[in-house]
This record gives sequence, structure tokens and C-alpha cells, in this order.
Amino acid sequence: MPPIRVLVLYNEPVLSPGHPDFESEQQVVETVKGVSEHLVRAGYDVCHLGVSTEPRVLLDGLRELTPDVVFNLFEGVPDQGTTESFVAGLLEWSGVPFTGSPFATLTLARSKHLCKYVFRGAGLPTPEFMVVENTPALECALRWPVIVKPAQEDASVGLDQGSVVLDMAALNDRVASLLKTYGPPVLVEEFIDGRELNVSMVEAPKLRILPVSEVLFTGNGPDFWPIVTYDAKWRPGSRDYEATPPQYPADVDPNLTKTLGKIARQAFRLLGCRDYARCDFRVRPSGEPYLLEVNPNPDFNDLAGLAGSLKSAGLTHAEFTNNLVKMALLRGGAANGMVLKTTAAPRGPSRRLATVPKGSLAGVKSRLRSRRKQKVS
Repeated sequence: MPPIRVLVLYNEPVLSPGHPDFESEQQVVETVKGVSEHLVRAGYDVCHLGVSTEPRVLLDGLRELTPDVVFNLFEGVPDQGTTESFVAGLLEWSGVPFTGSPFATLTLARSKHLCKYVFRGAGLPTPEFMVVENTPALECALRWPVIVKPAQEDASVGLDQGSVVLDMAALNDRVASLLKTYGPPVLVEEFIDGRELNVSMVEAPKLRILPVSEVLFTGNGPDFWPIVTYDAKWRPGSRDYEATPPQYPADVDPNLTKTLGKIARQAFRLLGCRDYARCDFRVRPSGEPYLLEVNPNPDFNDLAGLAGSLKSAGLTHAEFTNNLVKMALLRGGAANGMVLKTTAAPRGPSRRLATVPKGSLAGVKSRLRSRRKQKVS
């Protein structure tokens, strides 16, 4: 009997080195390498497929490679963020089992402003906010300072030290800049000055809350806001990157840990997350937590925040990777996550588009591996 075939699916990088968001897109290349190596060692027949702007590449690949299961590392095309969820939708439509969250979850979570309404409706604590579609914004009823974000971007894209503003003039300037670069809507939130804590969750197979991690803020000065900017995530050597070291696990009071875990569990279920996700919190010095967002598709790299939290819980990146494949096979191709079968379906002959000899991506190099340390993204 042939080994189970796993297709590692990812977003083919398309940005040029001079693009301001270039670094965030490159990370997936080394992630594919690491995941492929884990799976090859576990005895799977591994192939990989990069997709960018043409959905036909995915559909043709599924037909020609006939995978038993897809390991979904697709994070979206930079100027078409909704493609992150569209790919999951195509996988669901095709009936192929795949790892990670389903289409509906990825679609909702990508819209930070819509999630905020959902959190509020469910009674989960989240910072006060407003949504801006055009400028000028005539008023702001939030307490100053506020933080201004693109509402439908992730990975801290569009965030820098100018994201926190203190008055209407600065708010309108920032909103105008984001609208021009990323389009509407723009999310404006009350800035919570406090700790930044992250709670990762995994289904293995029951939902498990991993130890809380923290982004420490070691910078100071009038021009430094304690926030996780794009530089802090993606540009080693920059001031923000060096001033935001992660801590795994965080030093957190047991009562706060329990509260964060309860909120994170509710949020995971509320958005319909599957397999793994991360909740980001800000916590005031008084101990009051605020849920910022849920990331149902956090960076899967073995140097990223999810891997750090797995290690804190005594789990290895390799064993969790392999467990995701097993769970996806058990689920089958059901979008609702129901367990349909216990073995992989037989497959017919196929023509390979791409294979991973000895678990590596031949000829593909990452510019970031040697410089990165474990960061939340």
C-alpha cells in the first residue's frame, strides 16, 4: 500500500525585495521547508504546491497530484487578502481534507472590525472602537490615545510607531494614509496601555490552552509606543524588533491565566476555529484584559509564536505537525469538521507537479532564516 500523500500548500511569494511588506511574505518559504521535513521523517509521501493569483493552479494541482490530505499554509496574496479564505473554500468545495480553520472562520477573522462586533455581542471584553470608511472623520468619541489599523490586514501590516495618535488632526492624517495604501475600512481602537499577552490554542484532539506568552516592551522615549509594529515582527536589527523580545511562557498570575484561557476558549469556539489559533490580549496594569483579535491562521514556522507556546507546553513542532495530518484525515473532507473516516481514501495514478526530495524545497531560499528569532506573528 503506498504511503499517504500530503500536499503542502502555500502562497507563492510575489512581492519584490523593495516592497515595504516583502519580509512578511517570505516567511512562508522556510515554513514549507520545515513542515515538509517533519512529514517526510514521519513516512508521508510529500509534495508541495505554491499558488499566487491564479486559482486554476490550485484546482489543477489537486486533480493531478490527488493528495490524500492538504497541509494548508496558504496565507493569502498580499494585495488580495481575502484569498486566504478563498483557498480554504476551494479545498472544502473539492472535498479534500485539509489542516487548519475552514473558509467561514478565515473569512470572518480577516475582518477585524466585524470580529469586534461579534466579540461585543458575545460579551467578550474588547477595546472600544470605531470604523472609518472615508475622511475626514468628524468626531472621535473614544478616549485618547487611539490606535489606527487597516481593518483587513494581518501580520502587523500597516502598523508602525505612527499608528498611535493623540488628536483628531493626527487621526485623520493616519486614516487617510491607510485608506490610500490598503483601502477601507480602517479600524480605530482605544489604545490599551499595558501588557501584550498571547494565548495559543490547539486541538490535539481536544481543545487545549497553551501557556500564556508575552511580548515584552523594553524600549522607551517619547517616540516609542509599546505596540507590535511591522518592524517588530519582520525586521531584525530594527529598533522595534530589538525592543519587543518574546517570553515563553509569560510570568502571569494564575487568576489572570484562568481568565485569559476562558476568554480564548470562548473566542475559539465563537469564530469556529479548528486545529489551532491564537488570541491576542492587552492587559491594563489593574489586571483588566481586553481581547484584541483572534488569529485562526498564525505563523506556523518553528521560530514563530505558536511553536514557542507548543514548546512551553512540552510539545514539539514535529509531533504537532504530524498530529494535524492525522486529524485532517479523520475529519475527511467535511467543512463542518465531522469525523467521517478512519483511513485515507485510495487514490488512482497521478502525474506529480512537484515533490519534496528528502523533505526540502530544492532551489528555494529564504532571506530571513539566519536572522530571525522566535517572534509572535
